[in-house]
Amino acid sequence: MQTSFFKITAATAALCFSTLLMAQQQSRSVSGTVKDKKNGELLIGVTVKVSDDPSINVVANEYGFYSLSLPEGSHTIVISYPGYKDFEQQINVDQNMKLDLFLSQEELKSNTNTIEEVIVSGVKKDKNLSSAQMGTETLSIKNIEKLPVLFGEKDVMKTIQLLPGIKSNGEGSSGFSVRGGATDQNLILLDEAPVYNASHLLGFFSTFNSDALKDASIIKGNSPAQYGGRLSSVMDVKMKDGNNKNYNINGGIGLISSRLSVEGPLQKEKSSFIVSGRRTYADLFLKSSKDYKDNRLYFYDLNLKANYQINENNRIYLSGYFGRDVLGLGDTFNTDWGNTTATLRWNSIINSKLFSNTSLIYSNYDYKIGLKNNGSEFNLNSKIQDWNLKQDFTWFAGNKHSVRFGLQSIYHTLTPSSASGTIVNSFPRNPRYSWENALYINDDFKATDKLTINYGVRLSMFSVLGGDTFNTYENGVLTESRYLEKGKFGKTYTNLEPRITANYRINEVSSVKGGYSRNTQNLHLLSNSSSGNPTDQWIGSSYSVKPEIADQISVGYSRNFNNNNYELNAEIYYKSMQNQIDFKNGAQIGFSTAADVESELLFGKGRAYGLELIAKKKSGKLTGWISYTLSKTERKINGINDNQWYNARMDKTHDLSVVATYQLNSKWTFSGLFLYSTGNAVTFPIGKYELNGQTIFQYNSRNADRMPAYHRMDLSATYEPESNKRFRGSWTFGIYNLYGRQNAYTITFEDNPNNPGTTRAMQTSLFRWVPNITYNFKF
Repeated sequence: MQTSFFKITAATAALCFSTLLMAQQQSRSVSGTVKDKKNGELLIGVTVKVSDDPSINVVANEYGFYSLSLPEGSHTIVISYPGYKDFEQQINVDQNMKLDLFLSQEELKSNTNTIEEVIVSGVKKDKNLSSAQMGTETLSIKNIEKLPVLFGEKDVMKTIQLLPGIKSNGEGSSGFSVRGGATDQNLILLDEAPVYNASHLLGFFSTFNSDALKDASIIKGNSPAQYGGRLSSVMDVKMKDGNNKNYNINGGIGLISSRLSVEGPLQKEKSSFIVSGRRTYADLFLKSSKDYKDNRLYFYDLNLKANYQINENNRIYLSGYFGRDVLGLGDTFNTDWGNTTATLRWNSIINSKLFSNTSLIYSNYDYKIGLKNNGSEFNLNSKIQDWNLKQDFTWFAGNKHSVRFGLQSIYHTLTPSSASGTIVNSFPRNPRYSWENALYINDDFKATDKLTINYGVRLSMFSVLGGDTFNTYENGVLTESRYLEKGKFGKTYTNLEPRITANYRINEVSSVKGGYSRNTQNLHLLSNSSSGNPTDQWIGSSYSVKPEIADQISVGYSRNFNNNNYELNAEIYYKSMQNQIDFKNGAQIGFSTAADVESELLFGKGRAYGLELIAKKKSGKLTGWISYTLSKTERKINGINDNQWYNARMDKTHDLSVVATYQLNSKWTFSGLFLYSTGNAVTFPIGKYELNGQTIFQYNSRNADRMPAYHRMDLSATYEPESNKRFRGSWTFGIYNLYGRQNAYTITFEDNPNNPGTTRAMQTSLFRWVPNITYNFKF
């Protein structure tokens, strides 16, 4: 089996390089960047075509760079991008050309004065039919602004949970599950920096302030080889570069939070910046109460970014994120947690076909808990910190090949939960160090006019580094203990991860897709709740904890209608997972013990499979989508459920989302959504007994029960009065949970005081009829 696997991988690599060699031909290059004319923002994923030869088309990379190979002579270039009008340009190619394009809704301009500009009508927007990439959704920040959300705060994390195959982890939670994966199996990137906890206020807000964002996309498992480190998905979020032409201020004032963004040029058309901040002020309301005036409950975050154009081929970027949650009950209880990220990036156009991106990335997540009671004190701390070097190249090797290759090196420092104080015995923990490296190559190959293939391979390596004592367990029993000196290399895991997806264009309106991918994961989040908590603990692969591995196959069908104004996509998938982690029965995971948490873990396999459907209406006064997922996800771990398959916590059979936006006129926009899903899998007691005067509940099969089904409807209306050129304002009114459904957040069991000898179930619900009003402005 192993030999066959490496033969297949070697054949894939050979195919990659042989097809690249065949692609070389005599031609001239037309290359450059594509930007928004109004603000100078680089545009991601712009399709650049040649109308006289439909087979010649490329997609600009995420840094806005494109390159075409054209024979000498006259050509008509067509540029299309969602949200912008389409244009065509006549160019005369007699040598290599650098052509920077500036796109707007009204016109297209270039830095070459000899180009004639003509508006084109009817250019098809059919990326879902032509792209080989599967399970991918790109979110429009403008569309997100119109959707109704909790507390009136537009939220990219909440929006992705309305897409098929992506399931919310609970009421108000920003955590999500993708195709049967756990929360930690999603790689969340902000300007290339990993974000380890993407939520505020226990999940009711996400860390992403939409005012600071340019683009967000999610890939469900079949990611290209430049992404790695997680099993289930990649969520790639890009911050705005900042307007390099004019100064702008925009923000919003809501019932419990406000935000403000400032952007503009540092040196006009050469450098720019953006600063965006947000804060809740629920704590200000608490101060007006006599009983709660000393309590604290708020979060803040700050997004910063600046860039400078060194010359026409080189630009540097510096971006950062700082966010913190604070919760305090007087002097007795205090906790805070948050993320810090920073990315220093250098973009270089090496030549007309080769683009380089070099990034130095820092990411830190930590939490602190403090308790005081009658002179006693207890403190708990934990953090995960990364230093990351990434070198990535995009090579436009002819019009049929767009190749990504590079390397990535990450130095991890994980500090487990460490306690000090007088309430319990102190148990300081040593940080654990590890070094993760990867090499990758990926090719987007247009084999024929109808067939496109995206294939590649990633070689990942994870090394355990010294500085702590490492135990080895078998079924929770200690078998070996070793101390590894700091700076020494311990266990190293090496995995080869091939990926391939293919798209075949049946005709002008339909296509079929198929794909296979292998992903590995060396960082693992230990959580005993479905929604996740700030104090959940990250651990790395070790002598006992092996890398998680997932193999996924998927097949899809896409069809467009009415000149691509309607879209239907369907995918089925099967995912097999190795080295899955769960707690053993009766696991002791509290903060009152210094025991090695690895002793409480068991390991086994998992499987997930399902059907995903989404139908979209993309134009007209009424737009939106309907998505539905039918799925199953299970685990099989020796020592749990009599060694039989059992439901994973995130298993939901049915998941339905209906999203609609209606543009009544130039001033009023209405939107609404309806959600329905099967309840999460949980374990309820099947019996009880009394011991020393206390009731002890008895449990049977793990996750054999269900929470009640979840459903709700939200509505919102946006009013935009007439505005002048300098100032624009709007009002958004909304209501969350329109019909007041009391969805279960938790269900607990206790003795019934009104009927001794019986047990009652107590349901906790969070939100009913939550109204919101937000005023947004821009000038």
